[in-house]
Amino acid sequence: MTIEMKSDQRTDLPTVADERTLLTSFLDFHRDTLAWKCSGLTDEQLAVRSTEPSSMSLLGLLRHLTEVERGWFVSTIAGEQVTPVYSSAENWDEEFDQLDTHSVAEVYEAWLATCARSREITAARSLDFEGSKRGTAFSLRWVLIHLIEEYARHNGHADLIRERIDGGAIGE
Repeated sequence: MTIEMKSDQRTDLPTVADERTLLTSFLDFHRDTLAWKCSGLTDEQLAVRSTEPSSMSLLGLLRHLTEVERGWFVSTIAGEQVTPVYSSAENWDEEFDQLDTHSVAEVYEAWLATCARSREITAARSLDFEGSKRGTAFSLRWVLIHLIEEYARHNGHADLIRERIDGGAIGE
């Protein structure tokens, strides 16, 4: 399976809009950027590690961000029980360490489905809606800002990993 996303297919970022539109557009732009950084690579290339001692890879980032989206949107905001797919209580880094437990196609489809579910949860609630994580209240607004930060940080990692694989051949 090859992930396909072009730079110009990413979500357009409005320069003037209401708060919800700005937050959700920026998050979708960063989601699209991760897909773009993974675009056109083989399964083996997606599993290439960044540099020792890190076990980070593009495939690991997709797995990690699936867990992050599920944790914040599905568990914290929607209040649903979530069992980790790629990590365990014994090894929270398993999503980066054990890349052979799920195919690239399974990981990418799960990430896409999780992003879609996060969008549904977001659309059904006000920005002031409060969910709870370990007894602490978090507003949907806070979660959206945090996920923008999370994706932006990891997209920086994705840039470096992509450069290691093919010199950043996708451009920009």
